[in-house]
Amino acid sequence: MSSEPDNTDETQNYTVTVTNEDREEYKRLDVYLAQKLPQFSRSTLRRLFDDEEISSDVKLSINKMPPAGTVIEVEIPPPVPTDLIAENIPLDILFEDKHLIIINKPAGLVVHPAPGHYTGTLVNAILYHCPDLKGIGAEKRPGIVHRLDMGTSGVMVVAKDQATHEGLVSLFSIHDIDRKYEALVGGQPAQQGGTITTTIGRHPTHRQKMAANVKNGKTAVTHYKVLKQYKGAAHMELRLQTGRTHQIRVHMSQMLHTPVLCDPIYGGSDSHLKRTPDSIRQRLIDYPYQLLHAKELGFVHPITKEKLHFTAPPPEIFQAALKAFSE
Repeated sequence: MSSEPDNTDETQNYTVTVTNEDREEYKRLDVYLAQKLPQFSRSTLRRLFDDEEISSDVKLSINKMPPAGTVIEVEIPPPVPTDLIAENIPLDILFEDKHLIIINKPAGLVVHPAPGHYTGTLVNAILYHCPDLKGIGAEKRPGIVHRLDMGTSGVMVVAKDQATHEGLVSLFSIHDIDRKYEALVGGQPAQQGGTITTTIGRHPTHRQKMAANVKNGKTAVTHYKVLKQYKGAAHMELRLQTGRTHQIRVHMSQMLHTPVLCDPIYGGSDSHLKRTPDSIRQRLIDYPYQLLHAKELGFVHPITKEKLHFTAPPPEIFQAALKAFSE
């Protein structure tokens, strides 16, 4: 076992190998790792596990010990500054009451501070709009209940008090949230609709990517239907049953073989953009984000118990692309 990081970069990587003696002594993975890596608490290790920073070639459970010989990789991301700064960043507010706020997030806005993005995030903007938000939820992600990728636009909910935060977290955890997305994908799906069920976890070699059907992945379910088929592309509606990192992007690319157009990570650029209409092609080539939009969000208000449903139109470039394909 290596209890020292194996590099000197900001990101720290640890390797632990389970022995027969370890299996006899420990019954839970989090307890075992906390003993082998005493610089990290069990709660920290559980958070790392939930964030898919703990991986192996075999399926892991935080509550059970894996077989002897299992090699476990633990990746510690660089620390994020704890002093969050309120910044006057414009917000597209769809709804607000004293408990929560609904926003239409633009593509390119990072949700919360992370390595490389310590300011200019949605959290910084929300803190300016709601100065009392600090202390709601996680320290570095006050009010944040769910996330959208930086390049994904659309409807998000942010909690303004602890009771609402806990209620929304519970709704998301039991999948009692209606979330619909739309995407413009390259290629033509074989079916007009269906359900994709896989696991999703860290890509075994490309750590910035996620992958379907990896051994240590978590169950991911996406329901899809084709709204309109174009030559070389399709306008899709996606409904999330689970909310794994990059879930729609992975499922579109790896399972349907129709990557979201302009996706810089999962193959939506390059050859697919060459088949787009002349009138929009260069704009799409220059556009740095995927054409994926969270168009609907519905849930029961945790405090008032009112049924809420919000929609937002896709960004202008998304609409322009749809128009170009229709001409």
